[in-house]
Amino acid sequence: MRKRRSARRRVRVHPLRLPSAWLSRHVQVALESLGRLLRSPLPTLMTLAVIAIVLALPASLYVLTRNLTLLSESWDQTAAISVFLTMDTDVERAQALAAELEPNPKLDRVTVISPEDALLELGSHDGFSEAIAQLEENPLPAVLALQPASNVRTPEALARLAKQLEALPETDFVRLDTQWVRRFQAILGLAQWGVMLLGGILALAVLLVVGNTIRLEIENRRSEIEIMELVGAAPSFIRRPFLYTGCWYGLLGGIGAWLLVALALILVQEPVSRLADLYRTQFPLSGLGPTASLEMLGGSLCLGLLGSWLSVGRHLMAGQPR
Repeated sequence: MRKRRSARRRVRVHPLRLPSAWLSRHVQVALESLGRLLRSPLPTLMTLAVIAIVLALPASLYVLTRNLTLLSESWDQTAAISVFLTMDTDVERAQALAAELEPNPKLDRVTVISPEDALLELGSHDGFSEAIAQLEENPLPAVLALQPASNVRTPEALARLAKQLEALPETDFVRLDTQWVRRFQAILGLAQWGVMLLGGILALAVLLVVGNTIRLEIENRRSEIEIMELVGAAPSFIRRPFLYTGCWYGLLGGIGAWLLVALALILVQEPVSRLADLYRTQFPLSGLGPTASLEMLGGSLCLGLLGSWLSVGRHLMAGQPR
């Protein structure tokens, strides 16, 4: 064990100046750590690129699932219940049935679609006009398009409402237009759990990358650390510059990941807009947003700090850098 100096020169500082002195010292060490990174640009950029790509992958999957969730919510709002009436139910009886269902508090709107209107709508689609022209009679029944109330949007409530409509004597069958949306939302929920699991695994990868980088930095500064230990430097004093180096790696890597996700959204927006135009709608892609962006930057900074803390702590506990 090396002998440390027992006598140290003590400098008296006014108590009111302690916070400013502490802050100025940390700012100085942080800027010195950033300067060291800038003086070796190529290794720094390579490490930051690895961290940015690792963080951008779960962030991109999060943005994808978020946009798909927003899309499914818009489908859910426009979805309805279709009640197909029997073939012997004429339009007058369908309108009377719609008038009976209008006061139902579980329904916002009831629309009657006559067989003629349904046939015209079907003929407006590409590929069906010629087939419809060959028909001798209209094979389509009258349909009631029901818009559920805002308090009847859960799968259980919709299923109960569909059973009530199936009990009507004029009903042939009932189709829930929201059923496939519910299945799609369940798949999205599973995908979100997968994103969280993948994010945890890749967070471990960031820890390993930062920890290994700090380990190499400690190895390069072996002589400097040994001198600091000989003059009696506290472990916190030795650890501080490496912790700030890890913070810079985490923060700059998080910013790089955010830029990668933003660039990917810009590149994908045009194809998505072309696809939306085919369905006569618009769907602007949603990015990470302020909250998610701050969470990603804060999380990446914490990962850099934790990785450097573990790495430098391991070497300090060993007694000397390896």
